[in-house]
Amino acid sequence: QVQLVESGGGLVQAGGSLRLSCAASRRILRGYFIGWFRQAPGKEREFVAAFTWNGYSTYYADSVKGRFTISGDNAKNTVYLQMNSLKPEDTAVYYCARGSSGTDYYTEAGYDYWGRGTQVTVSS
Repeated sequence: QVQLVESGGGLVQAGGSLRLSCAASRRILRGYFIGWFRQAPGKEREFVAAFTWNGYSTYYADSVKGRFTISGDNAKNTVYLQMNSLKPEDTAVYYCARGSSGTDYYTEAGYDYWGRGTQVTVSS
């Protein structure tokens, strides 16, 4: 069974940076993809970014383009989310998830395994 563990969250001032990590319990095979989602208080969980091991393609929500970068290290079974120029509206619990199949990067239906999340708080 695949287990995903997020880390790297914390409290940061607006304009600051954080790097989140998503570590997998066993080797992630090529053909799958990893996504980051976030959920702010009182809001639905939303897509942030996705990374494919097959071709190292990346996908981003419009709200984070140019500020966040997703990348992966296959040898470490880890996917990263580098977050720069953080804004108070980026405050949320961030989750990583493994894509189940196909190319449904942008919705929760495209993912089968989820981590428990890490809190990111951006102060103004």
